[in-house]
Amino acid sequence: MQPQAAKQNEPVVVANNKRANFEYFLLEKYDAGIVLTGTEVKACKTGKVSMSDAYCYFSSGELMLKHLHIAEYKQGGVYNHEPKRERKLLLKKRELRKLEAKMKERGYTIVPTLVFISSKGLVKVEIALAKGKKTFNKKESIKEKDLRRDMDRHLSGD
Repeated sequence: MQPQAAKQNEPVVVANNKRANFEYFLLEKYDAGIVLTGTEVKACKTGKVSMSDAYCYFSSGELMLKHLHIAEYKQGGVYNHEPKRERKLLLKKRELRKLEAKMKERGYTIVPTLVFISSKGLVKVEIALAKGKKTFNKKESIKEKDLRRDMDRHLSGD
């Protein structure tokens, strides 16, 4: 799966966390830089990223991303990276303090929603401050999605 070529000044989406929207209410979104090695950057640019189990947590005042799977780069050789290693996320101090304070409240978490390549060619992660959905909220989401799909079908069928 190659990322789609974007026009100038448009970000290219490399990976999308579809489960995050289903499992959580996404309250605030932030674009964070990510500390990567050379082979990780090359693997990201070829689209070899999976974020199905990825999550964020704070470790000694730094925001870390765990279980983001970046496949090994074919031409990496001995310099290849560990596919599921912990990676540091880069945000402004003000944003980090705000997120850390919210994380201490019950029910809040930080989930990665997108991995994308910015217009400047940098790999970035969109993270969201989220609150977990209960089972009945998930059922409502499914109903709304089904209704939207039915409406689209009926409108396009006329």
